[in-house]
Amino acid sequence: MPDFLKKLLVDFWMTLSEMSPYLLFGFFVAGLLSVLVSRAWVERHLGGRGLWPLVKASIFGVPLPLCSCGVIPVAMSLHKHGASKGSTISFLLSTPQTGVDSIFVTFSLLGPLFAIFRPLAAFATGIIGGGVVSIFDKSKADEEKAKCTDDCCTSPNRNLLSRFFTGFKFAFVTLPRDIGPAMLVGLVIAASISAFVPDDYFADKLVHPFLAMVVMMFIGIPVYVCATASVPIAAVLIMKGLNPGAALVFLMTGPATNAASFTTIYKTLGGKTALLYILTVAGTALAAGLLFDYLAVYFGSEVVTKPHWMLPQSIKTASAIILLIILLRAIIFKPRGSEPTH
Repeated sequence: MPDFLKKLLVDFWMTLSEMSPYLLFGFFVAGLLSVLVSRAWVERHLGGRGLWPLVKASIFGVPLPLCSCGVIPVAMSLHKHGASKGSTISFLLSTPQTGVDSIFVTFSLLGPLFAIFRPLAAFATGIIGGGVVSIFDKSKADEEKAKCTDDCCTSPNRNLLSRFFTGFKFAFVTLPRDIGPAMLVGLVIAASISAFVPDDYFADKLVHPFLAMVVMMFIGIPVYVCATASVPIAAVLIMKGLNPGAALVFLMTGPATNAASFTTIYKTLGGKTALLYILTVAGTALAAGLLFDYLAVYFGSEVVTKPHWMLPQSIKTASAIILLIILLRAIIFKPRGSEPTH
C-alpha cells in the first residue's frame, strides 16, 4: 500500500474513533428529542411577536439535529402555521449551526470551551438575526394561522413501546441516513488535510487572524457542510496552524448557510429577509471569532482547543466500528420513498 494512502486511512480512523462515542450518544439524545418534542408542539410555542418568540425559537433550535437543508421544511412549516419572520429566521439561524450530536463531537475533538461557546454563539446568532429581521423587514403579516394537518398533529398518541422504536429508528437509521454522506465526506476531507497539508501551513499563509476569519467566512457561506461533519475539518485546520477564531467562523457559517437555503428564504420570505439572513451570519461569525481568539489568548490556546477527558481506546475503537456500520448501512440501504423527519 502506498505511504500516502496508508497515512490517509490512519488519520481517517483516528478522527473517527475520537468522535464516534460522542456521536453515538448524540444520536441517542436526538432520538429522544424526536419523540418527546413534536413539530406541532414547537409550532404552538413560536407564534406571536416580540422578543420572547425569538428567544424560544433559538432555544428550541440549538439542540435539534437538523442541517441547513433539513431545517428548511421545518422552518417553513413554522412560518406557515403563524410564526413571524423574525422567529422563523431565529430558528433557521440557530438550528443548523449545532445540535446534540455536534455538541458531543465538538467536545471530543475540540474540547469543552469550544463545545460550550459554539451553542451559545448559535443562540446569539438566532436572537440577533430574528431581531434584525423583525426591525428592518416589517411586512404585513397574515393574522390567520393555518390549521396543522401534518401526521405529527393528527396521529393519535402512541404507546411507550411504539414511541421507543420510533425514536430508535430516527436516531440510528433516519438521522445517520441524513448526515451520513456529509459525515463521511467531512472525515475524508479532514484526513486528507491532516495527511497532505504541512504543519503550520495556515499560520504561514494567513498571518493576520482577522484575514483568516474573513477567508473562512467566504468559504463557509456558500458551501454545504453539516454541523457535525464540520468539526473534524475545523480540528485539522487548527492543527495546521489556523487560529481558533477562524475555525469557529467556519463552524458557524458552513452549517448555517448554503445556496439552497438562501434561495428558499429568498423565494419564501423575500429578498430583504434573505439579505439580512446572510449579513447576520457573516457579522455574528466574525464577532464570535474575534471574541473566541481573545479567549484563546486569555486561557491559552492549549486549554481552548484540546479535549481534556479521554475515553479508553477500547471504547473508542468499538464505537468507531459501530458508527461506521450504522453510517454505511444507512447510506447503502436507502428506502424507496422519502421518510419524514422531525
